[in-house]
Amino acid sequence: MSYVVDFEHVSTVGLESSPVAEALAGLRANEARYFRNKYDHAFTVEPASAAEDAVTYVHRILRDERGIVIGSRPLEATAFEVEGVRWTYVFYESGLSVNVLYTLEDGGKRAVGFKLSDGMEIPAELADRFKFVRQKSKLAGTIRGSYFVVKGAY
Repeated sequence: MSYVVDFEHVSTVGLESSPVAEALAGLRANEARYFRNKYDHAFTVEPASAAEDAVTYVHRILRDERGIVIGSRPLEATAFEVEGVRWTYVFYESGLSVNVLYTLEDGGKRAVGFKLSDGMEIPAELADRFKFVRQKSKLAGTIRGSYFVVKGAY
């Protein structure tokens, strides 16, 4: 069942099994606010089991580009296109959010972003490979993030 993320009334719906469920819900709401304000797009997620194509897509890019396998269980995912960019998000039980920004036009921006919920440790599979910068968010507290540029075609 899909869920339109409400950034005015943050809910942990779908994220209850995460040890940082409230912070992860804030992170998810922060993304929803961004897409509503910038693109007038309703950020809608569904259980990872119903969004297997999105999860597989993200996992393939992580594996092929950097040999990364996320150890945490995916809880929710979404994939959509807005203004010529395909966005794919996976939210993990650990509190990690992974997104793929993939401009459909040749030569456009293509990157994978990682965001860590407030209160979670950096996952072992990312700790030695990336430096995380901090960003403050009213909805999510302190978000730590990093990214890498996607080189292949997906």
